[in-house]
Amino acid sequence: MKKFIIITCLVFATVMEVNAQQFKVITSVESIVPSGLGRSGIISATEDRDYKEFTSEQTDEDNGRNKSDRGDIQVKNFEETKLLNFYNIGGIRFQNIAANDALISSKINAMVAEGWELAFVTSAVESDSGKDDGQGIFITRYIFKK
Repeated sequence: MKKFIIITCLVFATVMEVNAQQFKVITSVESIVPSGLGRSGIISATEDRDYKEFTSEQTDEDNGRNKSDRGDIQVKNFEETKLLNFYNIGGIRFQNIAANDALISSKINAMVAEGWELAFVTSAVESDSGKDDGQGIFITRYIFKK
């Protein structure tokens, strides 16, 4: 009877662990700065952060002062896969976009091979707004789960 209870507890613990989900965010940043002066890459953190360590509740009494410094949030260990910029001195480069697509696909395929499932994709752009604004990025977040 003791063996049955122990085995039942182990099976239950295993099932509970299997049902827990993890999420991982991979970000691609592609420069849309004219003349190819920007910087592009795929970024993947290799260390974790607990959001609770950097979260505070704001009240009238303490003005929401956080218990840790913003510098503590920085992740110093991450992977950066180089990507090509959308523009070079000659203008938009479709070959660069195709090369970036191949690298991003490779990263997604590697994540899937490691057991991750692509759950969500979201993107945004901060683009060139005219003659005096030579800045811009195209950012995409790939959210994986397992």
